[in-house]
Amino acid sequence: MKKAFSLVELLIVISILGIMAAIALPALQDHSKKAKEAAAKDNLRILRTAIELYATQHNEVPPGHADGDVLQPPDALTFAYQLCGVSTSAGQTAAPGTAGFEYGPYLSDMPINPFNGEWGLTMLGKNDSFPAVPAGTLGWYYKAATRETRLDWPGTDSEGVLFYDY
Repeated sequence: MKKAFSLVELLIVISILGIMAAIALPALQDHSKKAKEAAAKDNLRILRTAIELYATQHNEVPPGHADGDVLQPPDALTFAYQLCGVSTSAGQTAAPGTAGFEYGPYLSDMPINPFNGEWGLTMLGKNDSFPAVPAGTLGWYYKAATRETRLDWPGTDSEGVLFYDY
């Protein structure tokens, strides 16, 4: 005679496992959200530090201005090249390791927005205001004139702080 579990015993075990999963899942989701919040704060800190260091080493010209020309509007591609590549004091960029380029790289890669996985920038001009509500489509908002950087993500964190205000 073979010994096995009865259908009732299996259903009881499956029910218990389901109840345990229902209890554990919200706790795990909360930890995931908090990890993304911590990553967002850390990535903003890294990005802001790189911006300040770049400006300090380039006669207070923030990244984003091609060849250090503040009369030209800043652009996202120049910003990324200037922070991830090497540059001269005039803001000319090259690939890391290029001779004659004494500054950088400030970042190995552009930090990503942990909520959407994007690293791109919405560049704001000197007279532009930050939008009232973030779009959530790119990584960051950046205003070169003030060196201000914000996370492009709507909503609030687990403590009720707007992600946009990090």
